[in-house]
Amino acid sequence: MVTARGHFHRNQVFARNRVSQLETTLISETYAAEIEGLLARYPDKKSAVLPLMHLAQREYGYMSKEAMREVANILDLDPTHVLSLSGFYSLYYEEPTGKYVLEICNDLACALRGADEFVKMACEKLGVPLEGTTDDGLFTIKAVMCLGACDRAPMLQCNLRFEENLDEEKFDALLARLRAEAEDGTEEPSVVEKISAYARK
Repeated sequence: MVTARGHFHRNQVFARNRVSQLETTLISETYAAEIEGLLARYPDKKSAVLPLMHLAQREYGYMSKEAMREVANILDLDPTHVLSLSGFYSLYYEEPTGKYVLEICNDLACALRGADEFVKMACEKLGVPLEGTTDDGLFTIKAVMCLGACDRAPMLQCNLRFEENLDEEKFDALLARLRAEAEDGTEEPSVVEKISAYARK
């Protein structure tokens, strides 16, 4: 589930000039077949902006200015439109993250069920501040609202998977499971892998 972060002032980062065709097009090279398949599925190619943003984020590591420009270039969009989407949806990251992004819901309803205390405990367990990434590059911890599971808080979303009714013991077990998945390569398909499979059908 995707959550909203709020609105950007569009003139903060980009001028409203069109992107030069001479700029690097990494995702156009890496995901050429996926992009072709996605564009074929939408009557208006601009509708493919969100899945293309996921591809760009995978290639660049986060939604960098270069990633936003390339998506805009492919879809003939103003880069500020991509910027506004990146700022609105919590699954697009403004800086590099770990392999697993732990997004803990701490809005009012979840806070009443102990979310704030859970966030503090999780940060202490990982040894990083909120929005921080562990030294091994595995975990980034974030606070978001709302994930729509208030009655099952404390809860978090990890790479699109919900983990609910959490406590310290369950959080320790989650970290152990994720570390094991990372080590043996048994993690579930990522959002980019799902997009790739959909585009190639």
